[in-house]
Amino acid sequence: MSVLLWILVSSLAGGVLSVAAAVAVAFKTGPAPVPDLISFAVGALLGAVFLAILPHAFREASGAQLLGAAILSGLLLFFALEKLVLWRHHHGDELATAHARATHSPDRAAGRESGRTGMMVMAGDTFHNFVDGILIAAAFLADVQLGVVTALAIIAHQVPQQVGDFLVLLEAGFSKQQALAFNVASSSAMVVGGLLGYAMLYALQPWAPYLLGVVAAGMIYVAVADLIPGLHRRPELKATLHQVALIGLGIGSVWLVRVLASHVG
Repeated sequence: MSVLLWILVSSLAGGVLSVAAAVAVAFKTGPAPVPDLISFAVGALLGAVFLAILPHAFREASGAQLLGAAILSGLLLFFALEKLVLWRHHHGDELATAHARATHSPDRAAGRESGRTGMMVMAGDTFHNFVDGILIAAAFLADVQLGVVTALAIIAHQVPQQVGDFLVLLEAGFSKQQALAFNVASSSAMVVGGLLGYAMLYALQPWAPYLLGVVAAGMIYVAVADLIPGLHRRPELKATLHQVALIGLGIGSVWLVRVLASHVG
């Protein structure tokens, strides 16, 4: 397949299919699996960064110092984006809300939801999905195998995010059909981001290693700044060991995908 087709297919999978998986989870089991999904997503994101994206970027970069500067700039960029558009309410507040329900803390859940509206949720979700599409495009433009690994890691973190969004929309008074429609519409922004990323980044391919540094920074930021703090709400030893095992499973899945992707053109 061409790089553009890879980006299109992966963006569709990351957007629409992750919503379908999330809705299936929300319909059947509610918020209970959210903490497990978050733990797996942390492993998938960090595994993709440290086992695939950064090794590839350092091999291709002309200088490690410049690549390090790109990673640092990417971390600052995503921090600024989160501040400007209140991106955190996806990975932090709403996933914490779902986690609070799953751990039988209704008062905390109610506090997290106070003052939020369904449209605010979907506006932030749309922007987030758009950025994820650009990240997928940047990875595929560097290398198809790298794009496959990156896309699957992004899908892994999309599922718990979409479960949280879906539950918040239901709490805000949306019907299940309305919540599904809004989530599908919002997730289509990933396709737009992927196509726009392809158009914008194609001319910047000589800078691919440094663009990958920014991609890695975004995935590290999501995992470390947004997802991991929610896991610390369960400090007991049994929960911690369970989380570590699932994070390890996420990392292992990236390694397996990396091996399988080596046979993909």
